[in-house]
Amino acid sequence: MLTPKENFLETIKKDGKPDRLVNQYQPFVPIMNDPLQKFTRGNRVRGKTSVDKWGTEILFPEDAPGPMPHVTESNKVCPDVTEWQKSVKVPDLVANCSDGWEDALQSAAQVDRSEKLVLGFMGTGIFEQSHFLMGFEDALMNLLLEPESMKELVDAIAEYRFQYAKLLVDNLHPDIILSHDDWGSKTNLFMQPDIWRGFFKEHYRRIYGYMHDHGVLVMHHADSFLEPIVEDMAEIGVDVWQGVLPENDILKLQKQLDGRMTLMGGIDATIDREDATEEEIRADVRRACSTYGPGGHFIPCMTYGLAGTIYPRTDEIIADEIEAYNRENSPV
Repeated sequence: MLTPKENFLETIKKDGKPDRLVNQYQPFVPIMNDPLQKFTRGNRVRGKTSVDKWGTEILFPEDAPGPMPHVTESNKVCPDVTEWQKSVKVPDLVANCSDGWEDALQSAAQVDRSEKLVLGFMGTGIFEQSHFLMGFEDALMNLLLEPESMKELVDAIAEYRFQYAKLLVDNLHPDIILSHDDWGSKTNLFMQPDIWRGFFKEHYRRIYGYMHDHGVLVMHHADSFLEPIVEDMAEIGVDVWQGVLPENDILKLQKQLDGRMTLMGGIDATIDREDATEEEIRADVRRACSTYGPGGHFIPCMTYGLAGTIYPRTDEIIADEIEAYNRENSPV
């Protein structure tokens, strides 16, 4: 039987031979105590309202899966993108996060790397950061109405993002990095594919290229409908697209990609409810495993951007049902 690490690596190989479906985040040990996390997200506490290093108000309700920006007309950091330099102050990651890696390195050293992969984490991607600064509507409108100013701002955010990735790679030396940026809703991209390509694609090619050049695998989280840009995602170096909603035609994408990118998700987040029955949860997990598992290069997973669910019972049942499927159907 392959170790969780070996099974994952076989899953993402074009002609790999995994002996079972990967069970969500089982092969990974997230390291969440690095200086970048502490500096950029250290004041985010469940049940509290905070302000991040960019000046955005962040809400984190008790019953939410994660923190969310709260941008209004009165508190938006960037009310006029044509004068973004006057209002946006890019946090200096090099000055604040180059030192203090001892805790993270100690955590990574405790991982048995023959069994598991050390996972670095990067929340709030380039597009997400743009709408954190001005609100969702303004961000999308400015891509169309003020493209020159918006490109300048996106370029500045992308350089910050690159420095984040570089510090994480150079200091932690993870095996894989989970990088967030949601580019679509459940049914559509937030923008036309050519707009995404013009503003964001090459920045991610640079960031993910740096990771690959240093032996780090790329897992990109986007719980979105991204069918129109999956070829682009594979091209710029996404090894695993985590958060693949079942609204995407996963069967079609598996055939289209032919092992060039692994799809991780497929379980409907609507089962993560207090009133969801065990039978309902197991049925959807079994649907995902039996529908997409045979096509290969698929990891059944809740579509959230990290391990776990709002209701812990849900996660326990999901994991158990994936194990049950594996017992009945291995080798995959």
